[in-house]
Amino acid sequence: MTASDLATRFLALHEGPTPLLIPNPWDAGSARVLASLGFQALATTSSGFAATLGRLDGSVSRDEALAHATAIAAAIDLPVSADLENCFAHDPSGVAETVTLAATTGLAGCSIEDFTGDQANPIYDLGQAAERVAAAAEAAHAGPTRLVLTARSENYLRGRADLADTIARLQAYSTAGADVLYAPGLTRPEDIREVVDSVDRPVNVLALPSGPDVGALAALGVRRISVGGAFAYAALAGLVDAGRELIERGTLGFWDRSAVGAAAARAAFG
Repeated sequence: MTASDLATRFLALHEGPTPLLIPNPWDAGSARVLASLGFQALATTSSGFAATLGRLDGSVSRDEALAHATAIAAAIDLPVSADLENCFAHDPSGVAETVTLAATTGLAGCSIEDFTGDQANPIYDLGQAAERVAAAAEAAHAGPTRLVLTARSENYLRGRADLADTIARLQAYSTAGADVLYAPGLTRPEDIREVVDSVDRPVNVLALPSGPDVGALAALGVRRISVGGAFAYAALAGLVDAGRELIERGTLGFWDRSAVGAAAARAAFG
């Protein structure tokens, strides 16, 4: 399947009878395992990828992110969307350049967020944010592969629990050309329903333990559900548990869990 076919398929998956479950691998191996489990599309995670490099989220360069996206897309025959953070640029021209480069990697989609990277002033002004999304959309839709662009309002992840502003931003991003809208951090069912009812694009929700489960999100009208860095950190938690068992207790119970992982690898990689 060509990159263009995958992008077309990816957009269509947002209109299925149930929400698209789009987990977030952190390397080619985890991508292939998730694909073997039957997921229909995957998305990269900036925090999960950064962890593979021994770094925290927000410390990956554009070149590193694009090389990572290329590796994930090449590892599987499924649509892949890339978490490109703020597209590694403040100005619209830099945003467009990043998305244009992303379109050459085999991706089916990518995202842009309105987090500035500056903790003192974390969210771009709405006008600038919408201009950035418009530039990203133009670049995403201009090439031979029409990337599916997801526009993210980061308010709830950055200490700004302002639903009205979040909805206004998502509406502006829709007008600017985004294909999918995303406000990570929402957990209250009534807030999620209001977002879904207030926009004219498919809505992605980050699945969180304090929020609704998959069935409840489907009933709220959510069209896509992702997990962010949760799977990557769950894998690290398994490593921590195994390491502590060995160094603190000297027992070998981790071999039972590793047998499950080995079987999954054989099934996915064979």
